[in-house]
Amino acid sequence: MKTSYTSIFDILGPIMVGPSSSHTSGAAKMAWMARQIFKHKPDKVTFTLYGSFAETYKGHGSDRALIGGILGFREYDLRIKNAYEEAAKEGVEIEFREDHETNMLHPNTIDIVQEDKNGNKLFIRGESIGGGRVRITKINDIKVDFNGDYSTMIIAHRDKPGTIAYITNCLARYEINIAYMKMFREERGEKAVVVIETDNFIPDALKVEILAYETVSRVELIEL
Repeated sequence: MKTSYTSIFDILGPIMVGPSSSHTSGAAKMAWMARQIFKHKPDKVTFTLYGSFAETYKGHGSDRALIGGILGFREYDLRIKNAYEEAAKEGVEIEFREDHETNMLHPNTIDIVQEDKNGNKLFIRGESIGGGRVRITKINDIKVDFNGDYSTMIIAHRDKPGTIAYITNCLARYEINIAYMKMFREERGEKAVVVIETDNFIPDALKVEILAYETVSRVELIEL
């Protein structure tokens, strides 16, 4: 089980374009992770902001941080300051929605919907949990829980016997050490997601091998 701890980096804060680690650095990282999962170049991105994000996102620069992350900028990238102009140059339509009515479990919650002209669409829900750290809690209709601190593999599949065994056997053949593995599903035998965080870089060849399995529909990688 993953435990929470305080490190010197939690105290001092991350290297970032300010002013707020939760509302700027965390927002940028969350959006960057969402872009890594989507993989496609989005033509339209809709951000729905809840709680304190909805109240303060303009003053804290969360809007620019979110746009920068979606464009692939890390939280320390100075281009975040000109994120609106950068999005316009890339032809990415940006929309912000404020939800002041829905009570989320975490006050710093954001929904991110990415769409492209080919019909690809992805919903991501994330939380900025302090000190520039984030947690992804939902991908499309499935609840998940991971933070992007490790190389991460996200595998969408049908909940069928043998799938997890095949995946872990593939990881063993590539000598990939699993730090954390969590499984999520809608219901027995239906859509499921396994999130595997590893101590090693995950090669594309491993992704291809796992994707070839009959119950696996999608494999995405997040490499820090």
